Amino acid sequence: MSTDDDSLLQFDEPEAPAAIGQRAEASDPDLAWYCVRTPTKREHFAAAFLREIEGVEVFSPRLRYRKATRRGKVWWVEALFPGYVLARFNLIEMSRAVRYAPGVSGLVHFREKVPKVSDAFVEELRRELALNPDPERPETITVQPSLSVGDEVEIAHGPLQGFRGPIIHVLPGSERVRILLEFLGGDKPIDVDLFSIILPKRPTP
Repeated sequence: MSTDDDSLLQFDEPEAPAAIGQRAEASDPDLAWYCVRTPTKREHFAAAFLREIEGVEVFSPRLRYRKATRRGKVWWVEALFPGYVLARFNLIEMSRAVRYAPGVSGLVHFREKVPKVSDAFVEELRRELALNPDPERPETITVQPSLSVGDEVEIAHGPLQGFRGPIIHVLPGSERVRILLEFLGGDKPIDVDLFSIILPKRPTP
């Protein structure tokens, strides 16, 4: 079974391993990383249950970001791979325990084969996390918003709510941008809080 999201992951050629270890050495040839399917937005629940299984190592990276909605500024946390977590275990001995863990929908597979996820891919993600560690939110990457001159945006709240216009200047270090709005019979440059605008082409909750 394969979905469009599977392309975000790097799979090795599948082969069957054969030993157990809660936190085994990376050189242990009997353990491998696999992609575990979960219901969307329930990845952290599945990861918590999988961590309770002896012999299973879990990696469930998440993104944390702040964005503007029509309700104001909101912090969002979501899975880096929606609908999936990564787990390292012995496929032959632990497959059934993993498949039937609460919150787990199954393993990503292609016909009868369950491909491994590249060790190098997992380690690269862990290195990225280590660059900005957050003791209160392990396995979480905090992402700062990125907007560019020319982006068409909409003011999300305040007296100018609903007005749209292009960004004409990003004010560094102040979390503010200058946008060009058409009102009162002409185009007016307005400085606004970075988190009081939304991109109209993106869905808003």
